[in-house]
Amino acid sequence: MQKKLFLILRIIVAVILIQTLRFKFTAHEDSVYIFQTLGLEPYGRIGIGIIELIAGLLILIPRTIWIGAGLTLSVISGALFFHLTRLGIEVKDDGGILFITALVTFLLALIILVYYKKQMPFLKWKN
Repeated sequence: MQKKLFLILRIIVAVILIQTLRFKFTAHEDSVYIFQTLGLEPYGRIGIGIIELIAGLLILIPRTIWIGAGLTLSVISGALFFHLTRLGIEVKDDGGILFITALVTFLLALIILVYYKKQMPFLKWKN
């Protein structure tokens, strides 16, 4: 049961990461606005999109779950930071949906990473 729950959580994170790629890779006006505001357009938009694609795929592969979760935490930490500092919670009258989605993604990735911490080869965890 627990494995199925964590599979569902991993799928949710992957879907969130991958579904946002169409906005980044097609230069949707909202995505361009965000990255222009941050001074990262277009390379930041495309680069972060590639990182999110990799994280979304790695979190689905059993041997690389922890890498995908860690990469997700890293990239989403940046998104949350910029929402709290330069973009604001609400971007272009979205009702805060981008911020909430980033927060949910961050929390789910953190839960996943803690659950799969024993996969990390460089850490020695005691039972």
